[in-house]
Amino acid sequence: MRSDSRLLVIDEGTTGTRALVFDGIGRVRSQAYSEFTQYHPGRDRVEHDPEEIWQVTCACITQALHDCGTEPRELAGIGITNQRATTVLWDRTTGAAVAPAIVWQDLRTAGMATRLAPTWGQTVQARTGWTLAPVYSSLSLCWILDGDKDLARRAEAGELAFGTIDSWLTHRLTGGKVHAISASNAAVTGSYDLLASSWYSDWLGAIGLPLSLFPEVVDDSGIIGTTEAGVVAAAVPIAAAIADQSAALFGQGCVHPGDAKSTHGTGTFLDVNVGSEPVISQHGLSSIIAWRRHGITTYGLEGYAPVTGAAVQWLRDGAELLGSAAETEDLARSVEDNNGVYFVPALTGLGAPSWDSSARGLLIGISPGTSRGHIARAVLEGIVYSIKDFIDLMSEESGRPITSMRADGGAAANNFLLQFQADMLDVTIHRPANVEATASGAAYLAGLAVGIWAEPEDCFRQTGDDAVFTPSLDIESRGANYAQWQRAVGRAKGWAV
Repeated sequence: MRSDSRLLVIDEGTTGTRALVFDGIGRVRSQAYSEFTQYHPGRDRVEHDPEEIWQVTCACITQALHDCGTEPRELAGIGITNQRATTVLWDRTTGAAVAPAIVWQDLRTAGMATRLAPTWGQTVQARTGWTLAPVYSSLSLCWILDGDKDLARRAEAGELAFGTIDSWLTHRLTGGKVHAISASNAAVTGSYDLLASSWYSDWLGAIGLPLSLFPEVVDDSGIIGTTEAGVVAAAVPIAAAIADQSAALFGQGCVHPGDAKSTHGTGTFLDVNVGSEPVISQHGLSSIIAWRRHGITTYGLEGYAPVTGAAVQWLRDGAELLGSAAETEDLARSVEDNNGVYFVPALTGLGAPSWDSSARGLLIGISPGTSRGHIARAVLEGIVYSIKDFIDLMSEESGRPITSMRADGGAAANNFLLQFQADMLDVTIHRPANVEATASGAAYLAGLAVGIWAEPEDCFRQTGDDAVFTPSLDIESRGANYAQWQRAVGRAKGWAV
């Protein structure tokens, strides 16, 4: 371990890019952030411009290195962490994207998923660990190729390459030399066979996708390639690439079976380490590859609510009831309770365990006494209820009761939110001093690959808690509140038919 070592982390979120420079004891020395454009060509569609993401990434890298006085040649390695299951398609020769990136939140393939479910639903879920849903990258690829016969022809001819955002950045950073995807990202595409540890060829063949489109699956921690000097001004090893939730799980130190974390970002994700064997859920949870190092895979179970932090953003930008997201804490505390108001944040449908892409957001229980504070409180409570929907299933299927968890992500700074989470889930919540665990996880895995740290436990010696939240709500109130929430969820289902 050397404090003078430097690692660059590229953290590609759903709404923006962050570049961070870490030192050899895991401290952030500088960072730069920029949002990129969210395109909504239809009410059920979310797209990004891959070229814009690349340009924004380059600008953030330059700024972060400049701000801490680090030259590219001084970097020991680069770690990448990214929004998952976003589909990027590009020309193998020119490296140019040939279509907009279809974002993981997009619902345009909902009808396709519904049509395929009777034939393939159970089979594909049993092999990929993911319920057949619009989040499948394979379905997004089908949608792109079905709509453009020239792209379909080029795909068959081997002229095109598919990848997630980590693949896209690795391709660009290496000057087009590497077409790869990390194991954790591959597992989230809904196209990877967890039991065979390979792309699920039967499924891809059934829906007409050539295997030549798909990248090589590589370890999350290990040398994937080396940057072209003309891109980063030095030859730097790309030493880690990991899906954002897996990165946060590692960054929180959840390296033992039974360790769990929740990440409050655009959506809220709850992940638990289940060890060296995959657990295929029977109740709508997702099976993930947490990470792969030295060819050895650690698996996880995940539940996610697609819209939670994004619901606060809607409260601010759409409903215009807030000046800033941070106001929600004071507003929620300004009222004694929710006054019977419940919010179901199903703006783009419901995730596990309901998996209802036709559900829509619902604010219910409004009365003459409803105030702005009650609405803000209901939105924060809705985030927590979305987690409670699957925590009991996760404990049951993993075989390990969850009695404590780590919390990270931007909204983890909200004390009201984390206290309500402790109360409703009946668990102790630990908030680390650094809530940006996603970037830290990528830094640790890159540092392990280049020898800055020898073992995972070495990465966490300098970490600690900022706050701990313990449950204080009685069991009767917990049950009554949750029963009302479930009533609200029932009314939100099946709306967009």
